[in-house]
Amino acid sequence: MATTRDYYEILSVERNASDEQIKRAYRKLAMKHHPDRNPGNAEAETSFKEAAEAYEVLSDPQKRQRYDQFGHAGLRGQTGHDFGSMDVGDIFSMFEDIFGAPGRGFGGGGFSRRGASRAQRGYSLETEIEISLEDVAAGCERDVTFTRQDTCETCDGRGLKQSAEPATCMACGGAGQVAQSGLGGMFRMVTTCPHCGGAGRSIREADRCPDCRGTGRKPKQRTLSVKIPPGIHDGQAIRVSGEGEPGIQGGPRGDLHVIVRVADHDLFLRDGDDLVLRMPISFTQAALGATVNVASLDGEQELTIKRGSQHGDLIRQSGRGLPNLRTGRRGELIVQLIIEIPRKLSSKQQTLLREFAATEDRSVNPESYGFWERIKSYLGTDEK
Repeated sequence: MATTRDYYEILSVERNASDEQIKRAYRKLAMKHHPDRNPGNAEAETSFKEAAEAYEVLSDPQKRQRYDQFGHAGLRGQTGHDFGSMDVGDIFSMFEDIFGAPGRGFGGGGFSRRGASRAQRGYSLETEIEISLEDVAAGCERDVTFTRQDTCETCDGRGLKQSAEPATCMACGGAGQVAQSGLGGMFRMVTTCPHCGGAGRSIREADRCPDCRGTGRKPKQRTLSVKIPPGIHDGQAIRVSGEGEPGIQGGPRGDLHVIVRVADHDLFLRDGDDLVLRMPISFTQAALGATVNVASLDGEQELTIKRGSQHGDLIRQSGRGLPNLRTGRRGELIVQLIIEIPRKLSSKQQTLLREFAATEDRSVNPESYGFWERIKSYLGTDEK
């Protein structure tokens, strides 16, 4: 497959993406564009094969390094696969680390390489929800609405009219596989039957279920209530077992993976289980000390600023952060002091500050004595 698009662009990941991010991006695209879910859609099949090619390169450290350095030219002559001519089922067999062992990857319209007699697990699905830091602190429950390909109720997933029966595939004789010879008969290559997709059976046009057009599946919207545990991190997934798409030949349903996104907060930054709050204070509060009320996820908390505090100092409050996902123990609230210097002072404030400066034997320039006069004095260029 002569792909010219950037592999990172195909998978919609950054060039510094981790192996796990690349794997997740490929898995999501493969489920979206799988021809079993897009029957007759040549564009979806092309996108599916394109994603497989990108994943094969970016998941291999050596190939990825060459691609990063030289682009597509760096991969010429490398051992690879012609995804443009490969069967979809054969592509799946290459990536069993993502989709499971043979017979446990994807369900639906018969892309199994081993024929229709083997039960296959259904598609696992992925969706996202967004929660707040307050939800992370307390845990929450959210409704998730998604669409999945479900068993057609009219034909009970058979793809046939009520009184019809499937016919044996004439191309493979019901085996689901065909053999091809090469190099003058020196070897035989067994591949998935291109006519029935490995099912071993075919459905005549006249016998197809009118509701699902012979696929045995119909899109159906479903809403679930999902519990989000306290302390969850952005990007982590909650697996809801058995809420994916139905399998074939009695195979179990896949799972639903709910990816949790944590929204940015107006006040707090998250650092693991700790919360960071950048709090502005005046230079008088820093110099003299003060007691102020500070925000936390538990409401207002009293905070003592010590005398002589410096810009950037950290004040830690134990147990005011977020709970640890495993232990439940809460982290710290870390308040970073940001000393703000006033841009404008009244005449009285200026007088008071000059008096203060005099007590600490520090020279404070009057308004009439500017920066350039001090430069001249330093360089010894004052006129005598």
